[in-house]
Amino acid sequence: MRLARQIAKHNRLYHAEDAPEVSDAEYDALVRRNAELEAAFPHLIRPDSPSALVGHEVASSPLRKVAHEVRMMSLDNAFTDEEVAEFVARVRRFLALPDDAEVAMTAEDKIDGLSCSLRYENGKLVRAATRGDGQVGEDVTANVAHIADVPQELKGEGLFDIPAVFEIRGEVYMAKADFLALNDAQEAKGDKLFANPRNAAAGSLRQKDATVTASRPLRFLAHGWGAATEVPAATQFEMMQKIARWGVPVSPLLVRCTSTEDLLAHYRSIGQIRPTLPYDIDGVVYKVDRLDWQERLGFVAKAPRWGMAHKFPAERAETTLEAIDIQVGRTGKLTPVGRLRPVLVGGVTVTNVTLHNRDEIGRLGVRIGDRVVIQRAGDVIPQIVENLTRDEPREPYHFPDHCPECQSEAVAEEGEVDVRCTAGLVCPAQRVERLKHFVGRPALDIEGLGEKTIVEFYQLGWLESPADIFRLRKRRADIVGREGWKDKSVDNLLAAIEAKREPDAARLLFGLGIRHVGAVTARDLMKRFVTLPALRAAAEVAHGQSLQPPFASSEVETTGDGVSAAPDTNGVGVDGITEARADLLSIDGVGPVVVEALGDFFHEPHNVEVWEDLLSEVSPPRYIVETKASAVAGKIVVFTGKLETMSRDEAKAQAEALGARAAGSVSAKTGLVVAGPGAGTKLKQAAALGIEVIDEAAWAEIVRNAE
Repeated sequence: MRLARQIAKHNRLYHAEDAPEVSDAEYDALVRRNAELEAAFPHLIRPDSPSALVGHEVASSPLRKVAHEVRMMSLDNAFTDEEVAEFVARVRRFLALPDDAEVAMTAEDKIDGLSCSLRYENGKLVRAATRGDGQVGEDVTANVAHIADVPQELKGEGLFDIPAVFEIRGEVYMAKADFLALNDAQEAKGDKLFANPRNAAAGSLRQKDATVTASRPLRFLAHGWGAATEVPAATQFEMMQKIARWGVPVSPLLVRCTSTEDLLAHYRSIGQIRPTLPYDIDGVVYKVDRLDWQERLGFVAKAPRWGMAHKFPAERAETTLEAIDIQVGRTGKLTPVGRLRPVLVGGVTVTNVTLHNRDEIGRLGVRIGDRVVIQRAGDVIPQIVENLTRDEPREPYHFPDHCPECQSEAVAEEGEVDVRCTAGLVCPAQRVERLKHFVGRPALDIEGLGEKTIVEFYQLGWLESPADIFRLRKRRADIVGREGWKDKSVDNLLAAIEAKREPDAARLLFGLGIRHVGAVTARDLMKRFVTLPALRAAAEVAHGQSLQPPFASSEVETTGDGVSAAPDTNGVGVDGITEARADLLSIDGVGPVVVEALGDFFHEPHNVEVWEDLLSEVSPPRYIVETKASAVAGKIVVFTGKLETMSRDEAKAQAEALGARAAGSVSAKTGLVVAGPGAGTKLKQAAALGIEVIDEAAWAEIVRNAE
């Protein structure tokens, strides 16, 4: 939880306030650590994971908010040559390309600036917007008008060369020399100095008064595009050249590479000239060149499958580990945090380092007083990479066996490395963290109910469970008059809470903090079961429990292929348990651990009490996923045999986009089987059950005909 809070805090400071406290490398490594944990434990995806978030909301900005027609995405990062090679291999696997097929990519320097989208209509600039959270940004049209690099009208090569609508995306930045001159001027006036060129650019662009922006030497480099009525090129490289011909600057270091070796060679050449470049960069960006391949590859969470940022390596320094503190998270996990003697690493003062868990402390052999080497990027930032004094005689660190918050026993479950407090919601740290999680952005996203307020209201006894949030309206008179609370701010908070009376069911499920049910898993479960009562019914059946009122079998809502044999209130038969477990396990990303976690959650009386209390206050609508109209909408589709024109992942993604559900096995509920060469047992099962079977060409026709 601490890692998630750190990332959320740095997102806010960097994107919304232009006042970062850590370097880009530090931030990148925090995100990288989060991504590695998610890759190792996909069922543990956190609420404030940067894997699902882009930038930061712009709620406090004085500038007008504008919604992006096409979401502004971020990029996944690579830090090693091996990761770049794996990125290229992933592209090849997804597209089902042979090993000898050329996978051309563009490579360009990754400028360290503020993302901005320029919307041109009939060649004329009509709007400029910052990225914000990727979906909603700030209108900076008046400010961008003062940037010389941004043309007010594109230079067309012919009458129909420029599309009717075309959004050019890139970075607003400040050159190093201009930054130094600006800071000299700031110092002469006695004004606050900027920390770095990126902060200076962001602060200059996001001014309510455009004349301030006009006085600052801002520049712009394009790196892509967003909404467009037409993309008049077949490749990334050709399109970027066209944008340059329209009069918008692009990187002079942009090249087209045809192999992984070429990509890495260009990365190293840029790294060598990095100190001499007129602007700051922090890596090299690779993008699949063919635009039709980009479209097939699509996106995952916040990032495209067809792009990758290859970051420059870490910096290191030595310091002393002065203390080890233990923090208790939402799930009771005890996380050790190392307190360091402050040390400057690449211009950033580092004071803390996460030590992850008990095993990591043992691996490093760290004790209070050790001299350690830390680095600013890589596995985690700050990260201890070496203990210089581990051979010195000193008392070893003893990891606590009791929770520092409530003194309850703390243990590690069999097969796990994490030590957790066993008190559950009785532990005040867990209760508060769960409430913070519930109102967080990926969960219910209740504006105005931040960490400080949660702690304050919890200490007053007003908040103990999620349902209490929706009863705060009864305490309006108590809240008004407290420090920082006036009539308007209280009314805004209560209005924000009331707006969540009909929350998104997947967000609500995720917000409950059921162990192993992350944001992605919650969405997958709701896609399958549509309503929360149906999900609970399936979880209880799979766990061998009886359904209790008000969720008796006659009241359970399901999809057309939902819980097929809901039990009565007297018990569940063995066949019912097996079928319910199989039904849950057929969902991509849901394994035995998730099924057990769901069952355990509903088996605990206190959890059921919290669940029912919450649902007495909110009414989440049926979970509907926007899909294209197609002949397979609502059906379960099974792909079997070798797919020759696409990978299995791409096929599953297509099925989901068409409103179908891809399953791994054939059953009586299967609506369609797509069979390629080499199809075996599944094809025989389909024939025995009378299920329609088509080939890959017929499936492609269904995809083409979808509306």
